[in-house]
Amino acid sequence: MSANKPVVVLGVTGSIAAYKAAEICSALVKSDVDVFVVMTEAATKLVGERTFLTLSRNPVVTDLWEISDWRPGHVALAERSSLLLVAPCTANFIAKHAHGIADDALTAHALAYGGKTLLAPAMNPGMWAHPATRANVDILRERGAEFVGPDEGGVACGADGVGRMAAPDEIVDRVLTALSAC
Repeated sequence: MSANKPVVVLGVTGSIAAYKAAEICSALVKSDVDVFVVMTEAATKLVGERTFLTLSRNPVVTDLWEISDWRPGHVALAERSSLLLVAPCTANFIAKHAHGIADDALTAHALAYGGKTLLAPAMNPGMWAHPATRANVDILRERGAEFVGPDEGGVACGADGVGRMAAPDEIVDRVLTALSAC
């Protein structure tokens, strides 16, 4: 990690859009951002951690209990992060984060981190429209979290509507804009 580079934690959750997180990671690294990836267990079922290790050139956190330093990884990373980006961001993560549940490495990091948070939702349109999700989004917005997307279009399950993750280049642009304001 370079002292001059901003540090972005890229949280990757268990949406089929997880493969797009690799493109986001690569683009941020090319933009001279130090990227550390924290994956949920569900995300590891969709894309391999070695992909992010190679693209970010940094260790990938997948397990809350695997500690390589005297400080838990989610706490150490939270202390040096410039921004938390969760892309894709599932309804599950939104609900856990809105209610302070920290039962995996990503939700624990998010709870320990007090800085700028950008969420890129990706889910079935019915899930995005559900009153519980809408209430959780409102809670997170009230706490300062920003959202990029979701967009309207077809999603992996075959449904069409609002729930598709924003385009990777749009997400990267929002991250770089947020970092320039820090």
